[in-house]
Amino acid sequence: PSPKSQPNGASEEALRCEIKELKQKDLALDQEIAQLLSEGYSLEELDKHISLLHEYNEIKDAGQMLLGKLAVIRGVTTKQLYPEYDLELSD
Repeated sequence: PSPKSQPNGASEEALRCEIKELKQKDLALDQEIAQLLSEGYSLEELDKHISLLHEYNEIKDAGQMLLGKLAVIRGVTTKQLYPEYDLELSD
């Protein structure tokens, strides 16, 4: 039910629970960041890794799209092209 359909006390209690959960998640994330920093990671390094992962995923998507088009042209499945290009199915 939406908060408007609940009695005031119930919606306030739901909000309190949600706030408590969000505070716990915030604390857990702060602890995780502190752990990574104590292991020698820097925020800049982590940002760089994230950026590189995004770039990798974009390149991989483009490669998958090209394999798909080539498979259509040849009348085969993309899975059948993997051995020809020394690709693993998990790639």
